[in-house]
Amino acid sequence: MQETILITGGAGFIGSNFVLEWLEQSTGPLVNVDSLTYAGNLRNLEPVAARREYSFVRADICDRARMDQLLQEHQPRAIVHFAAESHVDRSIVGPEAFVETNVRGTFVLLEAARAYWNSLPRENQPKFRFLHVSTDEVYGSLGADDPAFRETTPYAPNSPYSATKAASDHLVRAYFHTYGLPTIITNCSNNYGPYHFPEKLIPLMITHALAGKPLPVYGDGLNVRDWLYVGDHCAALRLVLERGRPGETYNIGGRNERSNRQVVEAICEILDELQPASPHCPHKQLIQFVKDRPGHDRRYAIDATKLERELGWQARETFSTGLRKTVQWYLDHPEWTSDVLSGAYQEWIDRNYKQRSQDGAHSDPDGQQRSHECEG
Repeated sequence: MQETILITGGAGFIGSNFVLEWLEQSTGPLVNVDSLTYAGNLRNLEPVAARREYSFVRADICDRARMDQLLQEHQPRAIVHFAAESHVDRSIVGPEAFVETNVRGTFVLLEAARAYWNSLPRENQPKFRFLHVSTDEVYGSLGADDPAFRETTPYAPNSPYSATKAASDHLVRAYFHTYGLPTIITNCSNNYGPYHFPEKLIPLMITHALAGKPLPVYGDGLNVRDWLYVGDHCAALRLVLERGRPGETYNIGGRNERSNRQVVEAICEILDELQPASPHCPHKQLIQFVKDRPGHDRRYAIDATKLERELGWQARETFSTGLRKTVQWYLDHPEWTSDVLSGAYQEWIDRNYKQRSQDGAHSDPDGQQRSHECEG
C-alpha cells in the first residue's frame, strides 16, 4: 500500500479546498476523481495542477469498473468521499440525480473499496480508511431551545437531499459492521469560504450584492444554521483521517449559529465597509423576502464535543473573521465568479427564484419591500 490518498468530488467546493490544504502540508500522492458536473470546477485546483504528486481523473463514482481500476492502479491508503449532489433546492426539483449519486454512487464506491481492501495484504488492511463526508441535515430540524445535534441524535431527514445523504451514511456504517471495512463518517454543519458555488446562500448574496441584484431570503429569514469555515472543516477531516477510530462518527461544527437574515445583513455590512463607493450602498436595501421552500428545516446546530475532546480539534475562525475572509476572496477573484456564472447556472437561478419572487414577496417588519434566497 502506498501513501496515496484518493479523493472523490475533489473539484467541488469542500473537496477542492481539502485538496489544496492537503497538498500544502503533504508531499504524498493525491488522486482526485471527479465527474465534473455543474459544481465541479478545475479552476479551483489550478494552484496544484502542475504538482507531480497530484493527478486528476475524470470519472463517475457510479462506474464500478472504473473505480476498481483506479483503486488497483493507485493503491491508496485511504479514500475520502466528498462526491455528492448537495443543493437542497435542486433535490426538490429533481430528486433522481441525488438518489443516483448519493446513494447508488456511495454503494458502488463502497463495493469497490471492499474488494480492494480484501485484496490488500493482511498487515495493510488495518491501515486503510474510508472517510465519508456527510452533513448535519441528516438529523432533521431543531426547535429554538433544543440541544445541538450529537453523534447519537436519531436521523430524521426532511428533504430528498438529506434523505439520500442519510441513506449513504447508513450504507457506510453497515459496511463497517457487516464487512469490517474501516469506515469513518463525519457530519458537518454549513460550510462557507473560497470556491463556493454561487447558488448557496453566502456566495449568492455576495455576487448578487456586487451586481446590485435583489438578495432573496426565504420566508421570514429566521431559519438558523451553524456556520463552519471550510478551512476549519478541512483541518478536522485531516485529523479524523489520521487519528479517528474506524466505525465512529464525528460531528464537525463551528459553534456559530446565525439566522439567514443575520448572515445576509452581515455580508451587506462588510460590503458597505469594503466598497463604500458602490452605488448599491447600503446593501441592505437589496434584501427581499420570497416564498419559502417546501420542508425548510428551521434550525441546525452541531455539538462537536466528541471531536474536540477525543482528537483535540478546535475551529480557528469565528464567523466574523471567516465571513470577512470569504467576502474579500470574492472581491479579489471576480474572474472565478464570472467563469462559473454560465448560461446553465443562470437558467437554474431564473427557474428557481422567478416564481418564488412572484408568489412570495412581502414587506419586512421595517416596512421595506424585500425578496429571498437559498441556504448554504
